[in-house]
Amino acid sequence: MRSSSFTGILGFCLVLMHTFGGALANEYPDKPIKILVPAAPGGGADFIARTMSNRLTEAFGQSIVIENRAGASGTIAAELMTKSPPNGYTILLAQSTLTVIAPHLYKKLNYDTLKDMVPVTMVAQMPFMMVVHPSIPANNVKELIAYAKAKPGDLNFSSSGNGAGSHLAGEMFNGATNLKLTHVPYKGAGPAINAAVAGEVQIAFAPIVAVLPLVKSNRLKAIAVTTLNRSLASPETPTLAESGLAGFDINTWFGLFVPANTPQEIVDRIHREAVKVIKHPEVAERFIREGADPVGNTSAEFGKIVRSEYIKFAKIVKDSGAKID
Repeated sequence: MRSSSFTGILGFCLVLMHTFGGALANEYPDKPIKILVPAAPGGGADFIARTMSNRLTEAFGQSIVIENRAGASGTIAAELMTKSPPNGYTILLAQSTLTVIAPHLYKKLNYDTLKDMVPVTMVAQMPFMMVVHPSIPANNVKELIAYAKAKPGDLNFSSSGNGAGSHLAGEMFNGATNLKLTHVPYKGAGPAINAAVAGEVQIAFAPIVAVLPLVKSNRLKAIAVTTLNRSLASPETPTLAESGLAGFDINTWFGLFVPANTPQEIVDRIHREAVKVIKHPEVAERFIREGADPVGNTSAEFGKIVRSEYIKFAKIVKDSGAKID
């Protein structure tokens, strides 16, 4: 009798929860939605958020408020999102650096990517382009590897900082080719790229949008891009994977996340509207012009990528010895 009563009560509670969740989703949103951007205005994440904001405002019928929270490689914004109420009114536009790389660089973070964040969709991915100074007598990956092996210890590569994606791309290249290119960190992508243009370093891994104009003006030579597929911004440039380094894949991706325990109906609504915006021709075209390939995958697909890359970068960071206190 007691078991039957308990089962009945449990079933009634589940019905109430389902009804409440459905009602909550039907009312959502009834006030402005905040998108946290873990970078200062003008950067890649800020560009993507603002490109989407007007159409998301139309889709939701509520204002989209962009709030820039730069600092500590974006981890400040990530922590703020994970501590926000799980009601769909605080969304994080996160980069791969703060979700799958930062946890392995910092001794302590006040959030757990895999437990505290719900992946909604990957918005876009931006490959790094491997470029060399024009004086380097190599025009493709095979020639560059041969040249580097003929001059062991002589070649350097620049990055935007210790532990940055561009640094890890270079370390992955070292591991895949058994080379020992020396890492030279700079304070930001701009100085790292300028160093390659000036010949201070021979090689650079940099955001494609930042180096493409320099390639077109022959101030740098493009060797390859670091994604599995060719970039829509430079389809003539081969990938490292197709150039003999099978499976080589590293890029800066941007994705939407909400706090853990956000009702599934709200996650689904955010996903549905966001993907429509990402795939809108005008939005997609703007992304591509800035070197970002639009994605808009399912939440399950994005979650699988997050988990896979989290594991992948744990090893890459460990092998590189990169740390940030």
